[in-house]
Amino acid sequence: MTKVIAIDPGQNKCGLLLAEVEDSIAIDGKISINSSVINLINQWREEHSVELILLGNGTSSKYWHSELLSEQISPIQLVDERMTTLRARERYLEIFPPGFFLKFVPKSLIFPPKNLDVIVALILIEDYFNIKLRWSKSIELKIWP
Repeated sequence: MTKVIAIDPGQNKCGLLLAEVEDSIAIDGKISINSSVINLINQWREEHSVELILLGNGTSSKYWHSELLSEQISPIQLVDERMTTLRARERYLEIFPPGFFLKFVPKSLIFPPKNLDVIVALILIEDYFNIKLRWSKSIELKIWP
């Protein structure tokens, strides 16, 4: 079973997603402040047999690549994250469809949460492996300390 962590790196926070690729399942996802990212990755690596880290090549990716290597976290694969932030809104609405009354409102008028970093990390995995992930549980899109 291939488990992968994807990271959407940011200036102050990162979106992280842990997924089981062979079964196309998103196991866990969090938006973490930068000071807690390494701890979260190490926790997931201890609990699961993580085989690969996918790191978005956008904002602050050089910093995070260096940090991961200095913590002996590997293998790391840089992946193209162009347009993923824009795509995250639509993907969010696919995963968490609007309730009954909002079904009749145009999607362009429905505003998902502003912290979609986890959804961007999900898209990184989906693009890299050419799969669609499904959630194994409810994932909160709030920023974790």
